[in-house]
Amino acid sequence: QVQLVESGGGSVQAGGSLRLSCAASGYTYREMCMAWFRQAPGKEREGVATISLVSGTTTYADSVKGRFAISRDNAENTVYLQMNSLKPEDTAMYYCAVRRSYGGCWKPPNQYNYWGQGTQVTVSS
Repeated sequence: QVQLVESGGGSVQAGGSLRLSCAASGYTYREMCMAWFRQAPGKEREGVATISLVSGTTTYADSVKGRFAISRDNAENTVYLQMNSLKPEDTAMYYCAVRRSYGGCWKPPNQYNYWGQGTQVTVSS
């Protein structure tokens, strides 16, 4: 059974930084994608960043390019999201998710199979 546990959310002022972590366990395939999604109240869940656990290839939403960085530690089965220059519009619940990597990693939420419980990020102006 795949389990994903996020941590690192919190409240910061605009311009600040946070680092989210996602600890994964229970998956046996190496060819996996991991992703960060976010969902603000009243809005659809949207992709933020993805990473291939094999190649390390990353993809970002336009809204976070240059500010966020996704990385992996395969030895620790952990994926990170470093968020810098945070803006109030980054306020959302952030979720990590995992899928098999065939067909690429930048996929909509319904093509990700396993999800964490989410961690709240709040950015005040």
